[in-house]
Amino acid sequence: MSEPVRFQTTSDNSLLLRFGDSLNSGVHRQVRKLLHLLGTAPIRAVTNLHPAYCSILFDFDALRITHADLELVLRDYLRRSGALQLAEPRTIEIPACYDGEFAPDLAEVAQLRSLTPSRVIELHSSAVYTVYFLGFVPGFAYLGEVPAELATPRRASPRAKVPPGSIGIADSQTGIYPFATPGGWQLIGRTPLTLFQPWRDSMSMLNVGDRVRFAPISSSEFAKIQSK
Repeated sequence: MSEPVRFQTTSDNSLLLRFGDSLNSGVHRQVRKLLHLLGTAPIRAVTNLHPAYCSILFDFDALRITHADLELVLRDYLRRSGALQLAEPRTIEIPACYDGEFAPDLAEVAQLRSLTPSRVIELHSSAVYTVYFLGFVPGFAYLGEVPAELATPRRASPRAKVPPGSIGIADSQTGIYPFATPGGWQLIGRTPLTLFQPWRDSMSMLNVGDRVRFAPISSSEFAKIQSK
């Protein structure tokens, strides 16, 4: 049985819709259904959406709609979205090089989890991950969940600059840095793909609801793909 949704005023021009307090497939399906409906029938007064694991934050024009009226509109959208049938999610394969310079934290993760580096790679690349939401920076997809024996806390000291394409782990999440940025995730690999391209119609390669698999490649294959 799904938890009742909750609305919370978060600022003069924003409203948070919570589907629950813990991540599960049912909650994620609710988030996806409402996002799909909002994509096909946008609410004009809403200026931006910020989906997360169990919630969606709505920014809106306070001169056009109030918190109370937006909540009424969204409750109607929730009723309508309940009957939606979602399309089967895409499965996207991401080439990942777990060698040397591309995986500066691989040995540490292995040591922290009492695993060998090869076992870390095997575990990370054997799972199928769900894109739960995009955030932090444009195109950064939060993927979950890593196998339980691989879950590793963030680094105690974040890096000032993480190379683009770096694949990291933070607790039960994994993700790919789309471009160079500070970051504190444990870096265990890198992909040669460019995940965020602002000149494309769909700027992010990954979208909410997609499934992702990582395919191990060698450093020579990395260079070949990157040169294309």
